Amino acid sequence: MDLTIAWALAALLVLLGIAGLVLPLLPGTVFIFLGAALGAWIEDYTRISGSTVAVLAALTLLAWLCEYISGLLGAKAAGASRAALIGAACGTVLGVFSGLWGLLVFPVVGAVAGEFYARGEPLRAGSVGFATWFGLLLGTLAKVVIGFIMVGVLIGALLV
Repeated sequence: MDLTIAWALAALLVLLGIAGLVLPLLPGTVFIFLGAALGAWIEDYTRISGSTVAVLAALTLLAWLCEYISGLLGAKAAGASRAALIGAACGTVLGVFSGLWGLLVFPVVGAVAGEFYARGEPLRAGSVGFATWFGLLLGTLAKVVIGFIMVGVLIGALLV
């Protein structure tokens, strides 16, 4: 593979990753990682070391965990019932397959339905739903921050 084409592909992956930090259906941090790993491979791990790739892999995993368990943690912080936590987890799983709107709506709906089922209190269920949504918001923010940290690590490795 021509070096110019390979670097263009690596750069395209990183740019898609940056876009994927805010756009649905694009796994942003995964694309950033893949672009960095391709760049490391192109340079035979001289400019982007294996340890840098390992750090980026860990950050990718951390971002993924932040994104997918944040709603569950938000519900738990609000003192949600076991049924609400199960509802938020099921909603998250369903949301993964339906894009950004599903990731924002299904965990909240699951938490509200579970809490209402468990305790029968609409205001309490709404409170748990709000906490779930707020957790999702914080998780998304954490993913974006981690994604930009990854880009910074990559740029730093290329410039040093």
